[in-house]
Amino acid sequence: MNSKKSGVVLLGVVLVASVVALLTRGLSASSNESAPAASAARPPTSSGVMVGTPSGVPPASEPTPAVEQLPMPGCWDGLRELDKATSLDALRAALGVAVGHRDNLLATYLQERLTELVGQDAGRALQVIEWAKQASPPELGLYLEAVKAAPAVHDAKVSAALLGMGEDKSLPTQNRSAALDALETQRRLSPGDLARLKAVALDETADSTAWVATRTMGRVMKEDFERTGTHAPYWKELLSIAGTSDDMAVRLLALEMPSYSDPLIGPESFDELEHILTTDRERDVREMAAFRLGVTREPEQALKIYEAAFDKEHDVCVRWAIFRFAVRAAGEGALPMLARLAAKDPRFQRDYTEFQQLYASGTVDFARIWLGKGEHHACLVEEGAPH
Repeated sequence: MNSKKSGVVLLGVVLVASVVALLTRGLSASSNESAPAASAARPPTSSGVMVGTPSGVPPASEPTPAVEQLPMPGCWDGLRELDKATSLDALRAALGVAVGHRDNLLATYLQERLTELVGQDAGRALQVIEWAKQASPPELGLYLEAVKAAPAVHDAKVSAALLGMGEDKSLPTQNRSAALDALETQRRLSPGDLARLKAVALDETADSTAWVATRTMGRVMKEDFERTGTHAPYWKELLSIAGTSDDMAVRLLALEMPSYSDPLIGPESFDELEHILTTDRERDVREMAAFRLGVTREPEQALKIYEAAFDKEHDVCVRWAIFRFAVRAAGEGALPMLARLAAKDPRFQRDYTEFQQLYASGTVDFARIWLGKGEHHACLVEEGAPH
């Protein structure tokens, strides 16, 4: 490092370190200065004596009306100079000082400044990613959140570096996960990128990184779908993950991710969804498969899958998921099938009657149908609760 660069780094450290110390002192001073005003604003007691004055001694003048006084925020002395002469190394050093002093406000500010400094410069973004490979929380999150928010994250070299970091088995899981999380602001993923993310999602040794890879795939699908209407390449890989992953949380998430954009599911997905709905060992996953099948452009085919799956299913909660999401798929057209299902399992006779009455009243929209429907099976639990 040349002497000029070293001087900037030293300046950043000294300035921020001195101001962090002054911040506490400044806040204390603000509190002390407000104390007399608070005393002067104390209301009189019922006897007319000011609270806090010697008993029996009347106040010298009328009590001053209470006025709300907000403490002034502390000021980071030297931060302006750091902003003027900033560099990546200076901000890195300043972030280290802020983290060391547990000054979250300053750390957040410096993270935003790092995002600004990276901007559209792919070289700077790559440098921050290199720091992140060796970092641990909270610095790890500060570095990669800064890159995630910078325009440079859309540069092909930067996104490739983040994906490569997420794949790197020599790195700690938290570093790999943070890198893939930073990828979720991408506007689209190429077929090659999707294949690589899928490989991470199916890696039994990846632990939580597999879950993050699945979520990133789904979130980029939402972005691409909202911009261009494209969802099929993402959904194809997510459905494959849902049918093959050994991790229940990953399978469940893969089926859930389309819910944030709700693309219509076509017949090309039906075979795999039917397989998951009828064979997955986890109740939650079978319920989610029933849910996913409910948003389709081929409701009649979906009803056939629902009815066949109902006959094979013995868990009342999965049967209830099949029953209600058949209504979501086909609306009033599902009622004849619901009558047959209720005849097979009398626990659903009341549900069939209520659905029939709601449609007879003229209600059509499923959201309103659901709001008017009673809950009789104790299957709807808060996320994470045991069932």
